[in-house]
Amino acid sequence: MAPSASFNRGLALLVAATSFMEFLDGTIIQTAAPAMAQEFGVTAADLNTAMTVYLLALAVCIPASGWLADRFGPRPVYLLAIVVFTVASVLCALAPGLFWLCVFRAAQGVGGAMMVPVGRLTVLRAVDKTDLLDAMAYLTWPALLAPVVAPALGGIITDTIGWRWIFLINVPLGIAALAAALLLVPRAGRRGAVPLDWSGLVLIAVALAALVWAGELVGEATTNWIAVAAGLALAVLAGWLAWLRIRAARHPALDLRALRLRTFRVGNIGGGVYRLMISAVPFLVTLLFQAGFGWSAAQAGLVVIALFVGNIVIKPATSPLIRRLGFRTVIIWSNALGAAVLLLLVLVDASTSIVLTVAILLVSGALRSIGFSAYNTIQFVDVPPRLTNGANTLSSTMQQLSVGLGVAVAALLVRLGTALADAVAGQPLLGYRWAFVGAALLLLVPLVEALRMPAHAGSAATARA
Repeated sequence: MAPSASFNRGLALLVAATSFMEFLDGTIIQTAAPAMAQEFGVTAADLNTAMTVYLLALAVCIPASGWLADRFGPRPVYLLAIVVFTVASVLCALAPGLFWLCVFRAAQGVGGAMMVPVGRLTVLRAVDKTDLLDAMAYLTWPALLAPVVAPALGGIITDTIGWRWIFLINVPLGIAALAAALLLVPRAGRRGAVPLDWSGLVLIAVALAALVWAGELVGEATTNWIAVAAGLALAVLAGWLAWLRIRAARHPALDLRALRLRTFRVGNIGGGVYRLMISAVPFLVTLLFQAGFGWSAAQAGLVVIALFVGNIVIKPATSPLIRRLGFRTVIIWSNALGAAVLLLLVLVDASTSIVLTVAILLVSGALRSIGFSAYNTIQFVDVPPRLTNGANTLSSTMQQLSVGLGVAVAALLVRLGTALADAVAGQPLLGYRWAFVGAALLLLVPLVEALRMPAHAGSAATARA
């Protein structure tokens, strides 16, 4: 059956497109780093700072997006976010050196921190529960597509028209998005000018920044473990103080009431681990092909595109599958089969048929798409309208953490795998394959949680009015 009149497909596509811009710019400069470093007179490793600053700005500013949406209304905040992101992209392209690039990347992150959660809020407020699954299907693909295509796209742009166009391509996209937003984003009234809990917001920002910073340090080639420990300790301390503040505040900076809903917890706790692995797998696969098999970056990038193809091919069947089988069954099998596919990658080596390798990645991509859609939808199924903004902000914050820590977890799995392979078999390169065992084991966390879900969980979104 076709979606009802409550589902504005144009609005969902607009929000998906702007989300794609934000996700893409998180990692697109990876492959451009050598060219940028040469022009700036720094090392390629120094360019990691520009990526870290962007992720930090996103993580720190997302918690404030919900208050801004309530204070000024989603429409003006979303329009402003698109303008800030687009202008910051131009400034990044014009940056004369690494320092100014980092400053402008931070501004990009501020724009993205408003753009994605507030954009999703406009969709959530306008859609009925029975159309939620269709709406979330549109909002899911950017997070799946961007990490897969960003390295290849960044490399192609850098090699052909120059690295500055990595940022300049956002200009026509941003202008088109702004024009579409003026037409499509509904005018909604303000929800009340409650005072902003500055102390809580600062504590949350410190906790998130410290956690993302520690994660970025783990992902570096040579890790300063003392700095990692200091970052984690600061994150724990600030997080504990933020928790105390949230419990005591009348209008807390982060509304945690949605966590009382089982379906929201499933979508953000088990779903958080699932999203973390979604972010880690492309990185793990690329490392396996390049460091483990000795492939070129171009060859590895082309094969990893199979993950994206799997995402797209299965997409038309995702919503009907969830409606037919229910969220519990789909989430259980997405995790179980996803873990099985990761274990298959342990058996893949340089002599494995490229056809078989691509087939495994296609299946992995399809499972990623199904599981991601299920988790992204079920989290909002039982959220009442009065909690939608707070739940959306909390979900956006937790999802950004999962994405930000994905590479760190992948790097840690590779290090543990190579150390174990060196100790057991005297072949450290085996560790790039053994890392997938750790990834598969991590998927047991959301699998166990899914097994405890009631069979009818999320039924409000699988029924048709």
